[in-house]
Amino acid sequence: MSTITLPGLIDVHTHLRVPGGEHKEDFATGTAAALAGGVTMVLGMPNTSPPLSTPEALALAYAQAQADTRCDVGLFAGASPEQIAHLPALGEQAVALKIYLNDTFGPLRVEDVPTLRACFQTWPRDKMIAMHAEKQSVAVGIGLAAAYERPVHFCHISRREEIELIADAKMRCLPVTCEVTPHHLFLSEADAVRLGPLGDMRPVLGTQSDVDALWEHLNDTVDCIATDHAPHTLAEKHSDKVPPGVPGVETSLVLMLTAVTQNRLTLHRLIELMAANPRCIYNLPEQPDTHVEVEMTPTVIRSETMHSKCGWTPFDGMAVAAQVRRVILRGQVAYEDGVVTAVPGSGQTIP
Repeated sequence: MSTITLPGLIDVHTHLRVPGGEHKEDFATGTAAALAGGVTMVLGMPNTSPPLSTPEALALAYAQAQADTRCDVGLFAGASPEQIAHLPALGEQAVALKIYLNDTFGPLRVEDVPTLRACFQTWPRDKMIAMHAEKQSVAVGIGLAAAYERPVHFCHISRREEIELIADAKMRCLPVTCEVTPHHLFLSEADAVRLGPLGDMRPVLGTQSDVDALWEHLNDTVDCIATDHAPHTLAEKHSDKVPPGVPGVETSLVLMLTAVTQNRLTLHRLIELMAANPRCIYNLPEQPDTHVEVEMTPTVIRSETMHSKCGWTPFDGMAVAAQVRRVILRGQVAYEDGVVTAVPGSGQTIP
């Protein structure tokens, strides 16, 4: 048994459900789950209710985060055709802009060219534009990055055709980056059948060929691991109208460390994917005196030990090679031996 020390990790894609979905998750519980997973900074998505597409909604969400968060939190603004005039003001508050080209709940889906042009013309150039883009929509995003000569980050890439297209774009030095999720790396459409509604997510789980392609490109094309942490209650997942999404912020590190022990990536590459690259892509601040202590000992992921309010994980019963022992955030113990010791409000908001 050995202990390794890692920098505080960053998850740039989480759904913390504030406002409007606090029965699934909130800033206190979502950041507790993050700390239990070795994550000391998270970025929250804007497809809330109401969405974070106006300065007023974003300011209220940030105020709630300041009161409740246990680790550091930044929030995305959402691109909305109805609220496009607010982009300059939103750019002063949000850490980045999220554009949904494919399925999402609420009014944030962008399907018209004028809205896309407005986003690329008016969003501050020193802040990232992130896209939910699947299949041919990835080509749209790459084209916009080239046309406006500004970076675009692609969320939760899950298909062979998508990662290969991004690899082609990078070979031509286009300003694009991308993330993949642990559930798209470790689960496939066969697991979706086994998991039933607990395996329903967007993008849906891919074929084994898709999974293989993500692993093949993990060391040269993928820029970061992000979980798309999307908690729903078990009652909702077992209802007649199943909401897509799975929790993941608490299990990402132990899954990726298991891959390290299987020689699928190096520990140095894991740190790049889960700490260094996310900070660089989104221009996030350093966290002084912050680290994660991990015990490299076999364990089993269990739903009943999860700190997320939803209380379950699609990886329940999976054997992994590591467990998070302790998290130090700015010199203070934030998590130790299964207990989150950071109190609500002790985290910081970004920017």
